Order: sequence, then structure tokens, then C-alpha cells
Amino acid sequence: MAALDAIDADVHGLERQWTLKRERAEYECERARRQYDAVEPENRLVARSLESIWESKLREVEKVEQDYRRWKTEQTVALNADDRARIAAFGIDLPDLWERIENSERKAMLRLVIDKVILDQRRAKGMVWIRIIWQTGAATEHWVMRRTQSYAEAAHADVLEQRIRELNAAGMMDAEVATALNTEGLRNSLDGLFDHNTVHLLRQRWNIPTVKINGVEHNPPRWPDGSYSIQGAATALGVTEQTVFKWLKRGKLQGRQLKKGQPWQVELTLQQIKALTAPNYSMTPSRKAAS
Repeated sequence: MAALDAIDADVHGLERQWTLKRERAEYECERARRQYDAVEPENRLVARSLESIWESKLREVEKVEQDYRRWKTEQTVALNADDRARIAAFGIDLPDLWERIENSERKAMLRLVIDKVILDQRRAKGMVWIRIIWQTGAATEHWVMRRTQSYAEAAHADVLEQRIRELNAAGMMDAEVATALNTEGLRNSLDGLFDHNTVHLLRQRWNIPTVKINGVEHNPPRWPDGSYSIQGAATALGVTEQTVFKWLKRGKLQGRQLKKGQPWQVELTLQQIKALTAPNYSMTPSRKAAS
């Protein structure tokens, strides 16, 4: 409907220009006639000259009228209220119609309203510039983010890196960062959603450290609150790190993580260390006990 209104406005503007052109031609013709009528009959040379001018103006009036009639026949017939109502109803049903028709029919519909489309992928990184020239002669410009093979080519790479750094600094783990990015409407290089694996890979690409109690440092044997790291507990107990994980899982050791993915803080007293490192302590149940 907006396009029809724009066309009507253009037609009205041209109609006004034609009116002024016709009025001027008629005025010039009438002026030439008055000049001819005012000349003295005995002044034949001047009379013939003015008569020739008058005839030229008459021909010009006729030509302007012919051009105007030709222009009128080329114009779209004005729509009445019923016509506009039917077009408006069609516009409401258009999304449903678009889903039901074949691709060839969709292309045909687009050709009815679009004359030409110009694309340029080189104007900005990771973006496509689109210029649509409509059948009405109007033109609109649009920017669309395109899929890229790497984040180095992505339009929003700088924004994305900065946001991941901010969320990481706030103590969020990779899965939480992915959820935040998706909620904020950011998309990965393939225009899809983020997950913890994607965030992990991006942190590695941009050298963003894992969220840890001690930041980017290696896990110390013991944390400031006196608890042990996995490595520290393994050393204190004289076992492997894998054994410490098994004991945490089975409840032989108590530990906690501030968040999933954070380093373990293992609660380990001197008495526990002595008990678990005693010569007669068995790390696995005996077959007799198990039976």
C-alpha cells in the first residue's frame, strides 16, 4: 500500500507539471493571437510575421495536448477504495501464500516488485551490501552479515572477542558465556548458536584464560583457604591424580568446585593423610570383602 501511495503521489506531481505546461502553451498562443489582432491592416509585413508566430503557437498547443493524452494512457488506473481493500487483504495473506507456492512462482512474484539487485561483499568485512532497485524506480540499501570460513573474516569478531573477555572476567564458565552470547543475539561465524565447545575454541584462539581461582597461574599444591588442589592432594597422598578423582567420586575424599569446570578444592586433614597413606591401607576393596 505504501508503494501505491508513492505512485499516486508521483502521478499527482506529474499531473500538476502537465497542467502548468498546457496552461503556458495556451497562454503563449492567446498572446500571439492578440498581437496579430492588434496590428494595423496596412502593415502587411508585420501582420504576416505575427500570423506566422500565432500559427506556430497553435501547433505547439496541439502538440502539448497530444503528448499529454499519450502520457495519460500510459498511467496506472487509479484504484478505488474496494481495490485498495482487496490489495490490503492480499498483503495479509502473503506470508501464507509464500509458503504454499513453488520457488518458480516466488521468483515470478519478486520480479513484479523488484527490477534489479546489486550485491557487494567487499565493502565491509563479513558483510554483504545489497541495493534493491524496485519496479517503481525507488532504491533501498541493506547490510546483511554473511557466513564466513573463519572468525578472522567475521564482521563482529572484535565485538565478540571483547564480549567473551568481559564475561570471562566476570567469572563465567564457557557454557554460561555461550548462553549469554545467544541471549544477546550474537551468532557464530556460521550464523548459528554458541555452545561451550565454541567458546572454548575462541578462548584458545584469543588467548583468554580459563576462569580459575588463581586466574592464569598453574594450580598450587594448596589454595589460600588451606584446601588442596588435585595435584597437591595427589602429592600429599602419594597417589595419581586419577586416584584422587576416583576417591572424590566415591566419597572417600571431600571436595568442591566453585563452578563446573573450576579447579577442585579438596578438603584433606592431617589425620586423613596419615590414614590414607598407612602401609596397611588398601586403595581398592579386597576380593574377600567384595564377596
